[in-house]
Amino acid sequence: MQLKSAVPLSTEASSERGTSPGGASGIREALLNAPILPTLLKLAVPTTVVLVAQAFVGVVETWYVSFLGTDALAGVSLVFPIFMLMTMMSNGGIGSGVASAVARATGANRKEDADALVWHAVVMGLGLGLASTVLAWLFGPALYRALGGAEGALEAAVRYSNYLFAGAIPFWVVNLLAAALRGAGNVKLPATVTLAGAGILVVISPVLIFGAGPLPALGIAGAGLAMVLFYLGASLWLLRHLASGRTSLRLAPVRLEARLIRDILRVGLPTALSAVQPNLTVIIVTGAVGLFGVEALAGYGIAARLDYLLVPLLFGLGTAVLTMVGTNAGAGNWERARRTAWVGAWLGFGVAGSIGLLAAVAPNAWLHFFSKDAAVLAPGVTYLRIVAPFYGLLGLGFVLGFAAQGVARVFWPVLAGTARMVIAAGVGWVAVVYFDAGLPMLFSLVSAALVAFAGVTVAATLAGAIFREGPK
Repeated sequence: MQLKSAVPLSTEASSERGTSPGGASGIREALLNAPILPTLLKLAVPTTVVLVAQAFVGVVETWYVSFLGTDALAGVSLVFPIFMLMTMMSNGGIGSGVASAVARATGANRKEDADALVWHAVVMGLGLGLASTVLAWLFGPALYRALGGAEGALEAAVRYSNYLFAGAIPFWVVNLLAAALRGAGNVKLPATVTLAGAGILVVISPVLIFGAGPLPALGIAGAGLAMVLFYLGASLWLLRHLASGRTSLRLAPVRLEARLIRDILRVGLPTALSAVQPNLTVIIVTGAVGLFGVEALAGYGIAARLDYLLVPLLFGLGTAVLTMVGTNAGAGNWERARRTAWVGAWLGFGVAGSIGLLAAVAPNAWLHFFSKDAAVLAPGVTYLRIVAPFYGLLGLGFVLGFAAQGVARVFWPVLAGTARMVIAAGVGWVAVVYFDAGLPMLFSLVSAALVAFAGVTVAATLAGAIFREGPK
């Protein structure tokens, strides 16, 4: 059966719970039978647009903070990889476990399980959010100091971090609920909430940072507080909307079941590890760069932020691949799952590779947005000219990793991430600390790590280690 590509994939109206072409069953049929590339794009584009907007907000916030001085900019650079670690664990770690479980339940027509998984996601979000706040408050100052923060930069990092991580609970709840919706093929609702919030955040962030009227200037703390207010509002809205029954998934308290928790965690825990790996890599590389001084730290921070700008592009595509692959695997349609994975992977290679080549050719087009200081620009230019040409391999391995999450076989993507971490962070740290390597050598090892990351994942996929029929 071949459905027309016009079948909607994200209808939010109440008919979504019925059997209309735009409803829940219509979404499932499109995932199983509609042409692969148009269906992938329908799933990926709304999520990608919103995540790019969200990343753009982070870039704009960094621009606002740059007016507070080099110490503030360096402080944000110290906190940013830690915040992105939480982002990737909630979206691409445990969130992928939620999305994979919901997608496979949807493909197998287990509607009650799909709904129950939403409540399980909320409970996990509460626990993991609280843990994130406590860990950041207790260990953040020591970590930022270990990464090279000192004096004004360290003070700025701690102040920003304390406010930012105060909102970890709503942050986790929003991202896990969004993952559940994406797993069911509903990309419009989380996209709409995030896009609206991003627009508000761009306005309230400078007000809180610089003050306005009776509102005092909070400085770098205002940037963190603005993020907290956004995620608090978004979480309350999503909880209320899902509880209303107006979406393909319904939120209602249910008895927690070990089998559903296991279904989330068997993908979520290994994927959380694979989310930790690139961020731990960035944290250790940041520490190595910090040995070269605050200007090098600031320059590397603004250059490496482009790496993270790729994440929303690849994440939107990756979650679309996960949903389609998981739904087809749940329905026993393995050949379509395999073809979907490769279509998405090569699309990721093309998008990320194009951006990387542009950044390598004209690095100052990106760096000048944040600084004109030659001492800050030099390490940023070095990084982009050495690392950015390999962004295509990052896209290829990243999307294939999401495909593996869809079929609950994540060993090889985790191994790929381990290889990347060992080369970039492990060998890179040793090279700088014990062999007096400079920044060019450190950044060359970061590039070599991307080659290993893509190579392991591609080899495993070609060998049939991921897309094989049988128990998952």
